[in-house]
Amino acid sequence: MKIVIVGGVAGGASAATRARRLSEDSHIVLFERGPNVSFANCGLPYYVGGEIADRDKLLVVSPERLRERYKLDVRIRSSVEAIDRRAKTVRVRDLASGREYDEPYDKLILAPGARAVLPDVPGIDLPGIFTLRDLSDVDRIKKLVDGGTGRAVVVGGGYIGLEMVENLVRRGIATTLVQSQDQLLSSFDKEMTTSIAAHLAAHGVEVILNNSAVSFTQADQGLEVRLRSGRVLPARLVVVGIGVRPENKLAVAAGLAVGPRGGIRVNEHLQTDDPDIYAVGDAIEVEDFVLKVPTQIPLAGPANRQGRLAANHIFGHADTRYRGTQGTAIVGIFGKTAAMTGASEKSLEHAGRAYRKVYIHSNNHAGYFPGAEVMALKVLFDPIDGKILGAQAVGGDGVDKRIDVLSMAIQAGMTVFDLEESELAYAPQYGSAKDPINMAGFVASGLIRGEHPQTEVERILDPTPGRGPFLLDVRTPEEFEQGHIPEAVNIPVDELRHRLSEIPQDCEVIAYCQVGQRGQLATRILLQTGFRASNLGGGYKTYRLFMPMSSGASESH
Repeated sequence: MKIVIVGGVAGGASAATRARRLSEDSHIVLFERGPNVSFANCGLPYYVGGEIADRDKLLVVSPERLRERYKLDVRIRSSVEAIDRRAKTVRVRDLASGREYDEPYDKLILAPGARAVLPDVPGIDLPGIFTLRDLSDVDRIKKLVDGGTGRAVVVGGGYIGLEMVENLVRRGIATTLVQSQDQLLSSFDKEMTTSIAAHLAAHGVEVILNNSAVSFTQADQGLEVRLRSGRVLPARLVVVGIGVRPENKLAVAAGLAVGPRGGIRVNEHLQTDDPDIYAVGDAIEVEDFVLKVPTQIPLAGPANRQGRLAANHIFGHADTRYRGTQGTAIVGIFGKTAAMTGASEKSLEHAGRAYRKVYIHSNNHAGYFPGAEVMALKVLFDPIDGKILGAQAVGGDGVDKRIDVLSMAIQAGMTVFDLEESELAYAPQYGSAKDPINMAGFVASGLIRGEHPQTEVERILDPTPGRGPFLLDVRTPEEFEQGHIPEAVNIPVDELRHRLSEIPQDCEVIAYCQVGQRGQLATRILLQTGFRASNLGGGYKTYRLFMPMSSGASESH
């Protein structure tokens, strides 16, 4: 059998090596337009910042190693220009010599990846403006940074944008981050990102939200970035990271189906609508594992798995099926970590899917052990059966562990009732006897069972006309003085049973504490003494996610 693979990096290289392990006799040809077949594109920002000092460390495997160890026919600097499905050939142009030729295939795997999106604004092609997708990009950026760049602007507040900001600041470069939306990390729910904006500001980064670049012009000291608001930002370096689009030109020209956002359509076996042509990686449209709708989620992990599964199916593993992508992702910013998996609240709302949510603010390990850090954990679940739909977390150490646990729980179809009973490794420096995962299960399960009614923060942010609920702050007077929800009345939970006469009987009572535990006890006391009461979900800490004292970000200026 002859297999031709278009594109390397994650999906294509994984498909090639897996195919060789399954068949020693097959002729496997791997075409790559660039000089490097497989490189660590996720590590590029850290090479700019100097955390990865050796450029060679970014090369996952060389063409020579693929030829020698895997007996692959690797052809770099070769551009596949067209597919002839009837003849089962691809048209190839050798970029070094300009020679063109036809290469036959029995099975074809498309792994062309995605290209960076550039805003259609004047001056976007000026020197000093870069995207970051491959080694040639990072070489140009690092050369400019190494030569001395006093000021930079990063356009786009996604994963790459945040990683570039961190690494530019690490190099001593004053950096401004411009984001067109009203939040960073658009795949997250907004309230989970407010602390990230404040954290960036604490490290000297100016964060400008709800704004965008409308033009770039040459200036005496480099570049000027004009924003939609009219503000002009000086810069010697601009990095644009506003997203990617699938490289679908080959597929479209060959008549293969693509989705509305351009992703190549594949079935569960990763076949296009031509059964002899497979597609993997950032170029394809996948099924959202939770919502069961078509989507595009360009991540390295899924691309690697897809390449492997495509090779499996080609070599007779008929039961091979890609079960969808749930968007598990993580980013680190100056020691803070943000991670998510599965559906977000806004994606559930857009899909019309019923859900409930809980917020947990727990230490990453036992509070009595030095170095404990609080993480904010949000878990979304089905309101009837408790099936876990998604999760997001922001904090320090241990965020990755909890999101990975919840990722596996989603894949296994587990519920919040399972989280109650989850047995996780515990020693004081690693976790708690009641892990944040367990705590999320306790709170969510209690909601479904009706043990403690909960009111969401959004309700008190946008109260209904007329007399609102009585807000009862059950923290200590010292905590209350440090900050509280407007119009709340402070009665510490330890005094509540003796001061019930101070609470009106003719209206709803919403109790809250710092994170929800004392508020839940207060709610139980009130319910059992005749009041209509509920607990504010996630307490005052969650309220502050929605209403930060200072987000560290400015909007539209």
